[in-house]
Amino acid sequence: MTDTGAPPRASAVAVRENRISHVGRTADIRALAGRHTRVIDAEGRLLLPGFNDAHVHFLDGGFSLAGIELRDAASPEQFIRRVAEFARGQRAGQWITGGRWDHELWPGAPLPTRKMIDAVTPRNPVFLSRTDGHCALANSVALQLAGVTRETADAPGGLIVREPGGGEPTGILKDAAMNAVWRVLPKPDRAAKMTAAKRATDYAARLGVTSVQDVLAGDYLEIYRALAERGELKTRVYGMYPIARWAEAASKPERPQSCAGLVRGGGVKGFSDGSLGSATAWFFEPCLDDPNNCGLPCEQMFPEGAMLRRALDADRAGLQVAIHAIGDRANFEILNLFQTVAAQNGGRDRRCRIEHAQHLRAGDIPRFGQQGVIASVQPYHAAEDGRWCEARLGPERLKGTYAFRSLLDTGAALALGTDWTVAPLNPMLTLAAAVTRRTLDGRHPGGWLPAQKITLEEAVRAYTTGSAWAEFAEREKGSLAPGKLADLVMMDKNLFDIAPEEIPGARVMLTMVDGRIVWEG
Repeated sequence: MTDTGAPPRASAVAVRENRISHVGRTADIRALAGRHTRVIDAEGRLLLPGFNDAHVHFLDGGFSLAGIELRDAASPEQFIRRVAEFARGQRAGQWITGGRWDHELWPGAPLPTRKMIDAVTPRNPVFLSRTDGHCALANSVALQLAGVTRETADAPGGLIVREPGGGEPTGILKDAAMNAVWRVLPKPDRAAKMTAAKRATDYAARLGVTSVQDVLAGDYLEIYRALAERGELKTRVYGMYPIARWAEAASKPERPQSCAGLVRGGGVKGFSDGSLGSATAWFFEPCLDDPNNCGLPCEQMFPEGAMLRRALDADRAGLQVAIHAIGDRANFEILNLFQTVAAQNGGRDRRCRIEHAQHLRAGDIPRFGQQGVIASVQPYHAAEDGRWCEARLGPERLKGTYAFRSLLDTGAALALGTDWTVAPLNPMLTLAAAVTRRTLDGRHPGGWLPAQKITLEEAVRAYTTGSAWAEFAEREKGSLAPGKLADLVMMDKNLFDIAPEEIPGARVMLTMVDGRIVWEG
């Protein structure tokens, strides 16, 4: 990755139209101000480039802000109570979705079942995603509408969890098995999508997120463009299409290097496996707590060679290729796939990406830098998974888990994101997780796998310059430098002067996008 050398922070900047014109000391910048210039005195606070979240599901996030919240439900009883309360406010027949529950918070970590919620949702189909989005709970009404019974076979890349002995579905559907319900779930109309997009961009502005990379945007790009035309989009969006639709993406005039405007496309994203929390991440060795389970290669990996053919075609068309990989086997296979793409299609600046890159074998860590593969990572996942990860993987495999320090030290380009709605969009939580490595349960005050900590400056660069590089936009944004787009944030305190554990309490006082103040508070 090319580093511009521009500082990740500044005391004062001057903005002309939508570009930064000068960066320097407050007194020098004040001298440039004309009669009609608005001067915003930061009073010693911290100015940073706007945060660029390298991995989000932006429209889904907008919908989630108005839905049921189960992420912090700390017990099955609390889970049931929240579902019951939400269901009472819904009309009969209306679908109840969202949730983002985390059974790892519950004593003994039992998966929820349809029987837990059937009695409190007799009039409504329910489909509640786990926090990682790789498994979901359907109640009996939803299973009936989807035609999922004890006779339903598991789809390639999917699993229907069943009751012991009887074969009846428990209501938990993993990865490709969720498609049966997705097919019958009513699709939101355009007005609902516009409302969700407006909700998402307003929320991002309050948090200082000036750019997002929506890794499965597809048709949503037109929603974002429509919002921009109304003057209501407060966030730059780089969107990707699902890799199966690479030909459609290739038919568009945009390529990743096209950096004009608030909304642009140019990439495709695929899946090679599931998630660790849903026990569908693809590993070489089985999980310690489930000796017969090495995880699941995603349905997009079938038939053999299908993912490679799509990646070759998309890359040949000039598109950026990003592929989700969690387990060590998945990461190994995708690194090999990208190596084959480069060998067959020839040398060019392609910036292939592995989304998540969570669990890596030691020998595969330096391959990111050697092959020029971007590690698009989400530190908050480490704060969540570190509570229970060792019981699933064991100490040896943990050596390559969320290996941010090792990836940087071996020359990898690191781009930070959140995977919102899987994790909170707040950049302060992401920075704190990267720097402290503390877990959410407080059991690792010195950091979980502390050798993989990175510095605050490294984390800020990865969240700004690194994320800009990941979307071919490093010449336009990602640092406070003359000529760059005026996308910046002012914090209420200097993050570099406070203890790392205090970072989550910092808040954004001002957010500017394209030279326009979009949040002030």
